[in-house]
Amino acid sequence: MLSVDSEKVVLKRLFDLIKKNALIFGKFTLASGEESTYYFDIKKAVFDPETIDLIATAILDRLKDEDFDFLGGMEVGAIPLIAAVVLKSFKEGRPISGFFVRKKLKDHGTRKRVEGWVEKGSKVILLEDVTTSGTSIMEAIGTVEEMGCTVKKVITIIDREKGAEERLKSLGIEFYALFKKSDFGV
Repeated sequence: MLSVDSEKVVLKRLFDLIKKNALIFGKFTLASGEESTYYFDIKKAVFDPETIDLIATAILDRLKDEDFDFLGGMEVGAIPLIAAVVLKSFKEGRPISGFFVRKKLKDHGTRKRVEGWVEKGSKVILLEDVTTSGTSIMEAIGTVEEMGCTVKKVITIIDREKGAEERLKSLGIEFYALFKKSDFGV
């Protein structure tokens, strides 16, 4: 568990790394279909060892007082986040098992839509790299709720502030963003 000062240091360094290495400008089409003049390339950022370690540290600190069974999220963006937090949780002596939700059912192997560690009826927390309107995370929520799971909270690295928070809160799901797009002046 981080002290308040340590948490500020972690978040400040993480903010600086994201701003330097993941915030890019140009013309982009988002997963929501919306056009944007900026893009948070978190998928690139999470493959930097310092950035992913800081993300895992910040998320694990957010989970310290949570009552839940498993940590998951939607492929592809959440997979490295989940893996990093699961690994760090084990190294810190408070292991958390994780899972991910496929966008579509596999047509080979186990043919599962949910891969990893999750059980029917569990309490889960979902991770997302960048949240805009909440469409992607709603798909993950629907899938785990079909399993009888309860989604306690969604944690995102960046909230683009386009309605996801309100959408989730209207469903009674707590939402937490490490950063909001407005923090970056965009």
